[in-house]
Amino acid sequence: MSVDVLYTTKAFATGGRDGRAETLDGTFGVTLTTPKELGGSGGEGNNPEQMFAAGYAACFLGAMKFVASQDDRLNVPDDTKVNSQVGIGPRAAGGFGLEVSLNVELPGVEHALADELVAKAHEVCPYSNATRNNIDVKISVK
Repeated sequence: MSVDVLYTTKAFATGGRDGRAETLDGTFGVTLTTPKELGGSGGEGNNPEQMFAAGYAACFLGAMKFVASQDDRLNVPDDTKVNSQVGIGPRAAGGFGLEVSLNVELPGVEHALADELVAKAHEVCPYSNATRNNIDVKISVK
């Protein structure tokens, strides 16, 4: 599959899960710490799953806004919220895997329209397309 790339970013990591990650342009940097549940210290810092959860939530909300901009019946209120939960654990086939839950809050939007908007966003969101058929993604709408 080919992608007509409109934007590219570059980042690097050192030290693995107990190191540092940052973008080459210096606009984003994070200290990495392994959670206690994965055998780490759980100290100050973040982990790749937290970054993935935040990125997916933001990207999905952006996809919702894009979909709404293409259809006058759909709208994304300013107080819309996408809550993302990312879990990690061992896979039966070996290695580790992820699972994702997205809980979308669309205050004041009729449930049928909210469901339609979220379903369409799931089709266009780059994170959804990257994870489709690879990661179990559950989506609920409030």
